[in-house]
Amino acid sequence: MGIFDPLKGFGVTFSTMFKKVVTEEYPEIGAPAAPRYHGRHQLNRHPDGLEKCVGCELCAWACPADAIFVEGADNTDEARFSPGERYGADYQINYLRCIGCGLCIEACPTRSLTMINDYEIADDNRQDLIWTKEDLLAPLLKGMEQPPHPMRLGDTEQDYYVDAPQLARKWGYPDPVKGEVK
Repeated sequence: MGIFDPLKGFGVTFSTMFKKVVTEEYPEIGAPAAPRYHGRHQLNRHPDGLEKCVGCELCAWACPADAIFVEGADNTDEARFSPGERYGADYQINYLRCIGCGLCIEACPTRSLTMINDYEIADDNRQDLIWTKEDLLAPLLKGMEQPPHPMRLGDTEQDYYVDAPQLARKWGYPDPVKGEVK
C-alpha cells in the first residue's frame, strides 16, 4: 500500500459528493421498459374478438418449469370461442414457477401467446400469482365482440390465419396489435 492510496480513495468519494443524485420515484412514477422487454404473458385475439388460442397445449409441453396449464375444449355452432375446432377452455400460468424463458411463445403455432411490456406482476399473495385465462386475455378493442359468436372474418379457419389481416382492414375491424382501425 502506497502513501497516496488513501488519498485516491477519498478522491473518488469527493468526486461523487457534488454530482447530481439520480432518484427514480418508482411506485409513483413508473419507468418505461425497453421496447423489446418481455414481461407478462398475453393471450391475443383476432380482430373480430375470437380467441387465437386453439387449446393445443404446446405451450404447456414446452415450458421447462411446468408453469402453464391448458385444457382444450371443442367449439360448437352455438358457442364458438376460436375459429378452429378447439379453444383453450382453461388456461393458467403460475408466475411463482415461470422463469420468463419465452419457450412457450416459440411453441405457439397460432401466435396466440405473446409477452408484453408489462413488468408489474409481483404480489404478496401466492394465490394471486396464478393467472387465469380472464387475466391473460387481451382486452376487447372497439369493434370487437365478446366471444362466443360466429366467425366474422371468413368461413374457415384458413381464412382467419392466412387472410385475416386483409379481411379485417377491408371490413374496418381494429388492428389487435395497435388498437386502431386501418
